[in-house]
Amino acid sequence: MASDRSYLRQEYQRPTTTMLVWLIATIIAGFVIQLILLSPWLGSAGQLVTKLSLTVEGVKAWHLWTLATHSLLHSTAWPWHILFTVIGLIFVGRELEPLLGPRKFLALYVGSLLFSALCWLAVHWVHGGAHIGAGAAIFAFLVVLSQINPGMEFSVFYFPVTFRLRFLVWVFVAAELVGLLFYEIPSGGAPLWLSPSTHLGGMLAGWLFYRYLYANNGWERLTSFSLPGWLTFKGRKRGTPRAGSTSPAPWRSGNLRADVDRILDKINSHGFGSLSDEEKQILDDAKDLLSKH
Repeated sequence: MASDRSYLRQEYQRPTTTMLVWLIATIIAGFVIQLILLSPWLGSAGQLVTKLSLTVEGVKAWHLWTLATHSLLHSTAWPWHILFTVIGLIFVGRELEPLLGPRKFLALYVGSLLFSALCWLAVHWVHGGAHIGAGAAIFAFLVVLSQINPGMEFSVFYFPVTFRLRFLVWVFVAAELVGLLFYEIPSGGAPLWLSPSTHLGGMLAGWLFYRYLYANNGWERLTSFSLPGWLTFKGRKRGTPRAGSTSPAPWRSGNLRADVDRILDKINSHGFGSLSDEEKQILDDAKDLLSKH
């Protein structure tokens, strides 16, 4: 069964388009569309950009899509905004995605942006204003990477001095707290057009992701979540086997070999920890079946 598996053959090619590449491509595409909408020859089309930005007035008007669409917009007057965002995502994301896998990596990216948007709204509910950009995801990635690999070190350009990633995270926390307490909360703004509330929100989202989803099999508990018994319908469903009858093993509804191949592919791509309880049971059943022959 394992001899004909594709990833064991020499011609097997791993997918080259990672989730990080898709995210970077989405950000760049969103920026290009933003430039087109703001061009003079499209007239009033530029108003659409305003409706996609995160604003307190927009959320009060139930424009909840701005909690996500603001991450696709970047400053057109200061091109370094999108450049720093893309570079930061590449340098941190390429180290983190192989550790998390594409699904968890995407969940962290989206969750950190939504959570940081809520933090920005909480700080700016009185001051108002607008927020764009996906920089909060970089800070979430930094926190999770520092928790998974606490001993990771890096050097600044060509200087012969190395720093631990956790040290860098604490420097960012201290700097962003100063900007939040002394600039953003009192006046609604921060130097260099920074947004400490979203950056701190991204870091907090990263810590929550690691603490409650990544560590202690929290991700598996989330994916296997089910309603408590007192909330489920207790009536007998159509097709439910009668009492005393034994239900077939999960793989008996299909082809055992195809199910095992699919599960082994999943292990090869995402690791054994990504398997559900049902898939683990299928492997156990297959092992018992092979031991009888």
